Amino acid sequence: MTDDIRNWMEKYIAAWTTNEPDDIRALFTEDAVYATHPYDPDAWRGHEQIVERWLKSADEPDEWTFDWSPLGSDGDLHFVQGRTTYLGDRPSYENLWVVRLGPDGRATAFTEWFMERRS
Repeated sequence: MTDDIRNWMEKYIAAWTTNEPDDIRALFTEDAVYATHPYDPDAWRGHEQIVERWLKSADEPDEWTFDWSPLGSDGDLHFVQGRTTYLGDRPSYENLWVVRLGPDGRATAFTEWFMERRS
């Protein structure tokens, strides 16, 4: 695994925790695409839409835990397996993230797959 995806993931988790617009914005290039599922016709496009939609569905930091591990990389394309555990009565999820990083370490594209974890 490259340090690039490790650094990006640390920043992503920090942004998920703070929900601060500048932290979210710092993860993505100005023209980035954030797809909440493959072939998403309503993918979030650009800084402002990514921040706006992130904040509409924001999780509070004490509502979840997240563990992740790298699955591999191919050039600037990185594959991450995650496990999101929500506390309380909310379902938890298995995640697969595909992240394309630009030369500056910010994501140019992000696609997630998630499925509810059965206990």
